[in-house]
Amino acid sequence: ISAFFSTASLSGAFSGILAYGIVQMDGVGDRPGWAWIFILEGLFTFVFGLSAYFTLPRSPASARFLNEKEKAYVIARLQETGATGRDKEIDTFSWREVWQAFTLPQVWFLAVSFFFDGVLVYGLAYFTPSIVSGLGYINANAQLFSVPPFAVAFVVTVITSYISDRYGCRGYVTIFSGVLATIGFAMFLGQSSILFHASPSDHLILPFAGVKNVHVKYGSLFLSITGAYCAAPALSTWSANNATPYTRRATAIAIGFIMTNSGGILATWLLGSLSPPPLYTKATITLLIFSVLMIVFTTFNIVFLTMQNRKKAQIRATTSREQERPGLGDRSA
Repeated sequence: ISAFFSTASLSGAFSGILAYGIVQMDGVGDRPGWAWIFILEGLFTFVFGLSAYFTLPRSPASARFLNEKEKAYVIARLQETGATGRDKEIDTFSWREVWQAFTLPQVWFLAVSFFFDGVLVYGLAYFTPSIVSGLGYINANAQLFSVPPFAVAFVVTVITSYISDRYGCRGYVTIFSGVLATIGFAMFLGQSSILFHASPSDHLILPFAGVKNVHVKYGSLFLSITGAYCAAPALSTWSANNATPYTRRATAIAIGFIMTNSGGILATWLLGSLSPPPLYTKATITLLIFSVLMIVFTTFNIVFLTMQNRKKAQIRATTSREQERPGLGDRSA
């Protein structure tokens, strides 16, 4: 999961470099450079998505790259950790398990956090070049200057993901991510400037507030982008860890991604239509509030799960797993 989301931030870095190269195709086939970005990147994504149907295994048992001994080991580990049931009946699809996922409080605490983080991630992924352009970096340079914040986000995401997995502190990593994003958006909002004038270089338009203003706002992107992307793997793994058996977990993950993509829909309207460039004042305020609310709902989930773990500890003191009725899933002590 960490590798999956880390490459998302890394793609944000490479997309800037790639876009810089593709826009040089301006005029090829009588199409503008920006059109070739959509054509080439969209085509690659579509073809790769089709290939995934044939390359991704349905389960460890059907993974062609594992031998029989490795398959048995992976399946045993999944059963031991509760990721899958101890027999096939528990893991078979049932609408009852789908409904059970909708009744879990932790799923909804995380779903709200997914939504807030989705707005942050999609908003920054789509509009960082426009934001950088609004700071004065123009033409293709806006694409190049959007690369470093995503590169930093990639490194920090890998580190925080390792820490969250090593020490089992997904919630605290999410709070840390929310704090980074909050500081970043607060810095950007606090350094807003309206008037601009052309610099001697045609690559940069400087605000009358001075170069320092631009540098602070650009530096804020390192915090906001890193915070947004660091939260994604922690939230996703946290959601998967606290919903079992298989169908219940799959539904909980689906709810999370639905909420994330719903946040993405809001982001496309928020930056531009509802909050015009270059200041994006309303959007920045909204993203700042969402960062704080992500911290709040993450805290709610930590408190709730801590209470549940204490109750389970009391049950474990008098009851063994063999004495529990089957199918409890994440409600098992």
